[in-house]
Amino acid sequence: MSTTGSGAIWGRAEQQDFRSRVRGCLLGGAIGDALGAGIEHHSLDAIRSAHGQEGVTDLVTAYGRRGAVTDDTQMSLFTVDGLIRAQVRRDTGAWHPPSDVHRAYLRWAATQRDWGPDERRKEDGWLARQEWLYSRRAPGRDCLTGLGDEVMGTLDKPKNPGSKGSGAVMRSAPFGLLVGWEPQLVFQLAVECAAQTHGHPTGYLAAGALAVISHALARGDDLDSAVQTALAHLATRPGHEETTDALQRALGAVRQGMPTPARVESLGGGWAAEEALAIGVYCALVAEDLRHGLLLAVNHSGDSDSTGSVCGNLLGTLHGETALPPEWLIELEGRDTILQLADDFSMEMPQGAALHGPAGSSPGWLARYPRA
Repeated sequence: MSTTGSGAIWGRAEQQDFRSRVRGCLLGGAIGDALGAGIEHHSLDAIRSAHGQEGVTDLVTAYGRRGAVTDDTQMSLFTVDGLIRAQVRRDTGAWHPPSDVHRAYLRWAATQRDWGPDERRKEDGWLARQEWLYSRRAPGRDCLTGLGDEVMGTLDKPKNPGSKGSGAVMRSAPFGLLVGWEPQLVFQLAVECAAQTHGHPTGYLAAGALAVISHALARGDDLDSAVQTALAHLATRPGHEETTDALQRALGAVRQGMPTPARVESLGGGWAAEEALAIGVYCALVAEDLRHGLLLAVNHSGDSDSTGSVCGNLLGTLHGETALPPEWLIELEGRDTILQLADDFSMEMPQGAALHGPAGSSPGWLARYPRA
């Protein structure tokens, strides 16, 4: 793919492939999230008791409906929103993507405390005006406290410096969709944005690792090579040992025999960042297809929605939207919003210059993604 930056030249086939992978990443992650939403915190025995020996094999009711998503999907969508806004704001000479993503996360935080969108705040853009997002779906404490004021955490002064929960890694696959960026820059951006809520090195390095894996997949690499790329980047960072060890254990588990819930649980519960990453990667590596991988990723005694989300991000990016089970897609909460956002991102990356810039800007685009 001829992608070296914002001025890259994309062919039609490349644009179509990219859109399929972006849709696959966001929708796949949301499906995995929805599959796990109703069984998070449940033991494997309890899951089997309620749903049969195979565990969950279909969407189950959570938050009053089938196909409901959690904060994992909510925050992933605001990651994408922040990345688009960063591209638009670049026209003004203000180029600091971590700040734009942080402002997007603050807009997400408002959905967790406000009754609904404030239509007067046009600068919030279109995503923050989606009423269905104004619902608490078990948001992580560290995400809420990290975004409890407008001070942005940085690697030098991170928010929640002792936290390595899964709340940063579960929202970080979309950074990998910046296919025109070099992988080290994708890693750095994901790490900086993770430190806005999760300041332990494992908390933010696991997020960087997922972003780099997603980035390699979006560029057409296979999953094993993508994991090796992430390990190479991790090796250059202080405090990488827990994340590196978790990924290596995931690779080792692949060679130990047929995938089982017990093998998944040997990698942890998914509550910590490195465990959620390892489980998502393992289930994607052994997946016979997207359905098999996602069901394996959620049927365990742990953070089922986050591990399902990570696995879905990876398999969706790897295989594209056509690999997604249609019967799950049709019931997915917020599907129209997710598709619109995915297509906006897929349009901004190769064609942003036609939408905004010195030569003129589309009023409709700037209403969706204001420069303010």
